Amino acid sequence: MTIPAMQRLLCRQVTRSSCKHVFAGRTATASFRTTTAQFTTTIPSSASPILRFHSRNAPRRAYSTQPPKSSGNQVKFWPFLLIIAAGTGAYVLLARRRADMSTAPVPSQSAQGVIGTTNPQMIAAPAKPTPTFSPEDVTVIFVLGGPGAGKGTQCARLVRDYGFTHLSAGDLLRAEQDRPGSQFGDLIRDYIKNGQIVPMEVTVQLLENAMAAAVGADPVQVQAGKANLRGRKGKFLIDGFPRKFDQAVKFEEAVCPARFVLFYDCPEAEMERRLLERGKTSGRADDNADSIRKRFRTFVETSMPVVEYYARQDRVITVDARPEPDDVYRKTQQELTRRLGKELQ
Repeated sequence: MTIPAMQRLLCRQVTRSSCKHVFAGRTATASFRTTTAQFTTTIPSSASPILRFHSRNAPRRAYSTQPPKSSGNQVKFWPFLLIIAAGTGAYVLLARRRADMSTAPVPSQSAQGVIGTTNPQMIAAPAKPTPTFSPEDVTVIFVLGGPGAGKGTQCARLVRDYGFTHLSAGDLLRAEQDRPGSQFGDLIRDYIKNGQIVPMEVTVQLLENAMAAAVGADPVQVQAGKANLRGRKGKFLIDGFPRKFDQAVKFEEAVCPARFVLFYDCPEAEMERRLLERGKTSGRADDNADSIRKRFRTFVETSMPVVEYYARQDRVITVDARPEPDDVYRKTQQELTRRLGKELQ
């Protein structure tokens, strides 16, 4: 048999063996390899190369013209975004509600305990188209300074020498908290003890009532708008008020515009020393180290913006409160004379 004929015979055998491999698995493949191996050994080395076939097909790489299908296990983020949005909204509403509660007006049903009288007609100051007092008849000076700056000492001397009426917002509030039957006594007591500011509606009404009484008017009639205040003169030193900017606005809209602010400037270290010394005999609950420092922070954060506001309008007199009281008073007299002139007499 010639070599070409042997090659044709070999190809036919390989083809049949490959088909058997497909259907018979590993047994067919092993048989095929044994047959070819035996047959190959009978061919001389000088013969033409023998075609070799592999029984295993190379794996094909799968391609697709369609986009990959999304997995059903992907994380969905919209529920988390919904939860965050709901939580943020709830927090904002809570913060606004607390802010509203801190500045809420005093209910009229309980006002008789706020303003120091048992008359039910005396309610917290309502909104008015014009202030109760005219600045042509009444002179109002706000006296501001940190706790322990000596405001009360200087005001007492101005009352003695120039006929001012001294109204201390702190004294009015302390008197109200100790007044028998006061429904707001505990509230005021807690505010003062913690160095916080009492709601302005309470303080403004107390001040207006005191001013009305000082000029000989009936506070009930004044509040009802039935009192004739024209020609009723008065000079007032309002000590420790306003404590906040909104208090200043409220007072000037409802009661009377202030002429200017008398500001006693004193370092905190000196004020603390004075207050601790005073606390040994005063018996005041807020004359202790913790309450004093709280009051300092409150003054810097809330009252200093009031001083700065009036300073921008050139309505502030600043007096150094560090020297001895006599020296501070001489400086105060000089500044008031320069500003008020004959009105001071």
